[in-house]
Amino acid sequence: DEIAPNHVKRIKALADSGKYDGVAFHRVIDGFMAQTGDVKYGNTKLDFNAQMVGTGGSEFPDLKAEFNNIPHQRGVLSMARSQSPDSANSQFFICFDSHAHLDRNYTAFGRVVSGMEFVDKIKKGAPGSGVVDNPDTIISLRSSK
Repeated sequence: DEIAPNHVKRIKALADSGKYDGVAFHRVIDGFMAQTGDVKYGNTKLDFNAQMVGTGGSEFPDLKAEFNNIPHQRGVLSMARSQSPDSANSQFFICFDSHAHLDRNYTAFGRVVSGMEFVDKIKKGAPGSGVVDNPDTIISLRSSK
């Protein structure tokens, strides 16, 4: 909460309201990251849109960047965004490996503390783009406190 308080607050609000349940891992690049969190177009239980997934966010406004010194290492959770540093909204990614070029350029806000072996099994996308046909989904996501 102290490193990226607004991003943590956003993720908790969306998670605890069930917004991430059924949302696809729409972009997964082997050795890089698994991206999810498009609550507008990525919900496979509601109105999944394969053409638009990855472009949506939530009903909340975009967040100002909270770049920090957490290194983007294996298991780190970080906010996805467009080219604008202040465009993170609901999408996030989990790093499969270390990627220093992301450090202080994306808002890291957490890490996988157990179960990384399950993250490793998320269905990978096409080489390059990472676009996933018939993607794996978040079953349920809630905050722990």
